[in-house]
Amino acid sequence: MDIDLPDVLAEVSAQFARYEAALVSNDVAVLDELFRNDPRTLRYGIAENLYGYEAIMAFRAGRSPVGLMRTTDKTVITSYGRDTAVASTLFYRDAWSGKKVGRQMQTWVRFSEGWRIVAAHVSIIDEPAS
Repeated sequence: MDIDLPDVLAEVSAQFARYEAALVSNDVAVLDELFRNDPRTLRYGIAENLYGYEAIMAFRAGRSPVGLMRTTDKTVITSYGRDTAVASTLFYRDAWSGKKVGRQMQTWVRFSEGWRIVAAHVSIIDEPAS
C-alpha cells in the first residue's frame, strides 16, 4: 500500500482547509457537504455523540455561530492508498478560560462525489505540561 502519495495528500489537505474555513465561518452548507450522507457516518463531539448524517446536520443547523474562531496547530494528514486518509489537528480558542487544547480527528474517504468525512472525533483537554 502506498502511504502519503503527494497528489492524494494535496487533495485531502485542500478539503481539510475547506472544512476549517467553513467551520469558523459557520458555512453549514459546506460542512454538510463534506460529511458523507450515510446513516453510518458519525461524529463524536465535545458534548454530543452524533450517529448518522441526519443527526450531524441537525447539530450543525442548531449550533450557535458565536465563538467559532480558532487556530490550529500540529495538523497531520496521512493518506493510505488513493482513497483513505486521516486528518488530525490540535486547536485553540481565545474564549477558553485556562490552558485548554482541542483535538480533532477525521477519517476521509474518496467516493464518486469526492472526499467525504465518514468519522470524526472532537475533544478538549487541559494543555499538557510538556
